[in-house]
Amino acid sequence: MLAISPEIVCNIIDKLHEFHAKEEVVIPEVPDSPSDDWALQVLADHADDLTYQELIQLISDLEPDQQQTLVALMWLGRGDYTIQEWRTALSDANSDILNHIETHLIAIPFAADYLLDGLKQHNYSCE
Repeated sequence: MLAISPEIVCNIIDKLHEFHAKEEVVIPEVPDSPSDDWALQVLADHADDLTYQELIQLISDLEPDQQQTLVALMWLGRGDYTIQEWRTALSDANSDILNHIETHLIAIPFAADYLLDGLKQHNYSCE
């Protein structure tokens, strides 16, 4: 059982698809530097975007355990963990990443697809 409802994850997935589909949104798949600041710099250009603002609000309104599950789902869908390693993924998601989870998730070009795949591995779908 997930600490976040699949419907909430699906709503976030829809918003991520909507945001990343915009032509003016360019997020590099590989950052120019090893610093995590690249995501904040790229996304700063989109602060006035309504979809961006909705995503930030949606994710920041989640409880910490829901945010942790969201990150673990993304990692699971990306292939960083297997479904058998779910508890480890959840444990590892409880780190400093939660301090900037909103911008972190939005800055990952395929985050929506990863979340969807993570849900599927838990036998949920967005259909």
